[in-house]
Amino acid sequence: MSQSAEADFFLKSRGVSRGLDAYVVAARFSRDGRRAAFALGDGSVRLVATAAPDDWSSIAVHDGAILDFAVDPSGGGFISGGDDGKLNRIAASGAVSNAGTFGTKWVEHVATHALDSGKGLIAASAGKLIKLYDQSGQLLKELTHPSTVTGLSFDGKGKRIGASHYNGASIWFVAAKTDSPRKLEWKGSHTGIAIHPDGDAVVTAMQENALHGWKLPNGEHMRMSGYPAKTDSLSFNRNGKWLASSGADAMVLWPFFGGGPMGKAPIELAGGDGIICTRVACNPKQDIVAGGFTDGLVVVAQIDSSRILPIVPPDHGPVSALAWSPDGTHLAVGTETGFAALIDFASH
Repeated sequence: MSQSAEADFFLKSRGVSRGLDAYVVAARFSRDGRRAAFALGDGSVRLVATAAPDDWSSIAVHDGAILDFAVDPSGGGFISGGDDGKLNRIAASGAVSNAGTFGTKWVEHVATHALDSGKGLIAASAGKLIKLYDQSGQLLKELTHPSTVTGLSFDGKGKRIGASHYNGASIWFVAAKTDSPRKLEWKGSHTGIAIHPDGDAVVTAMQENALHGWKLPNGEHMRMSGYPAKTDSLSFNRNGKWLASSGADAMVLWPFFGGGPMGKAPIELAGGDGIICTRVACNPKQDIVAGGFTDGLVVVAQIDSSRILPIVPPDHGPVSALAWSPDGTHLAVGTETGFAALIDFASH
C-alpha cells in the first residue's frame, strides 16, 4: 500500500497538513466538533477550525512538554497535563487558565467525561495520585494507588473511573461516599487501560507485548497475546463488539461478542508488510477503524468488509496521534516528527 500513487491518498484531495516542528503527543476534537487541536512536546497546542482548515493558530500552554491531552467536557476547549506539574484548560478562544496543580510532579495522564446531566468530570494523575474534579475545576476527591498510574479511563456513563498500574488495575465509583476501589489483579507491568462501552469488561496493555482483561462483574480473566511489539493504543468500536489494538504489523481487532475474545481469533486489517501499527482509533458513528504505522502511513478500514482506504502516505515518521471528530466526519493525524493533518470525510 505504501507504493500507491500520491493521488490515491485522501489527504491530497480531502485534507490539509502542516509541519509543526515538535512531537505530536495527542490530537483531539472539541466536544462540539468545531475545532481540532494538536498537543505538542514543546508545550504548545495548535488549534484549527474544521470549517476553516487552512487557519492554524499556536497557543503556548505549558512550560515544558505536554504529556496528555483531553476534551474539555464543559465546552469547546481542551484539558492538558504537563511536565511543569500543571493541569491547564484551553478555551475555544485560545485563552489558557489553570485547572489544577500537582506541585513538582508531572501530570502524566488526563481523562474527561461529559455526563448526561450536562455536567462533566476531569481526572488527572501524577505518580500514584489521581485528582478528580468537576467541570468547573472543583476538586471532588483524591484517589491513591499502590504504584504509579499508567493509564486512565472513564466508563461509558461516567460512573466509574479505571486506572492501570503495576500488578493490575483499580476501578473506582465516582460518586461513592467511601472510596474503596475494585482491585483487578494480574502480576506484571500494566501500561494502559480501556473500559468496554457497556462497562462489562476492562482491558489493560502490558509491558510484555500482551493484553490482559477482566470480565465484569465476575472478574474472569482474559488473555490476548502474540504481539511482536508493545501495545500503546486501544480503542473499542462504537457498539463494543470489537477492540482495536496496535503493536503488530496490522490493526488487531479482538471480538467481544459470542463469548469472545477468549477462544476466538482476532481479525487483522491493513497489515502483513512488517511495518508496526502504532495507533488505532475507531470511528464513533460507523464500523470503521483508522490505523497509523511506524512509517507514517495512515489507513482507514471497514471492519466488516476489510476494505482499506489509504489516507496519509508514509515517510512522515511514526504516527503518534489519531482522533475522530464526535460526528465521525473528520480525522486528525499527528506523528513523532511533527507532521499533522486534518482529513474531511463529510462527503464520503
